[in-house]
Amino acid sequence: MTTPAGSAPETPKVEVVSSNEVTSDDRLWVVLCFLLAPILPLITLFLDNRKDRPFIKYHTIPTLILGIVEGIFVALLSWIPVVNCIAPFVWIINIVYAIKANKGVNVDIPVITGFSKGQGWS
Repeated sequence: MTTPAGSAPETPKVEVVSSNEVTSDDRLWVVLCFLLAPILPLITLFLDNRKDRPFIKYHTIPTLILGIVEGIFVALLSWIPVVNCIAPFVWIINIVYAIKANKGVNVDIPVITGFSKGQGWS
């Protein structure tokens, strides 16, 4: 590429990603935390490079609590014969929250997010 006489060559533009920006990797981790709760949020707590990201940190503990609560709820519902058939549909809420999180939005789970913030966990 040649430049006209007397003008400086163009420097390539480098986009700096701030640590507060939500990357596609962050969104993927949070989506997987919602879909594989409570196992993947527990694993995420032990990964230093993941748990320090603001978007992932905001969602890790609430998804862990949500997964535990849903597991207990489904286990209790499975003992009731008629309700046993519809108990797996409880997991649909995880899909809804995962879709919201994939847009890069902080998902507030009604009671659980407030509880984890109040405890200082997220």
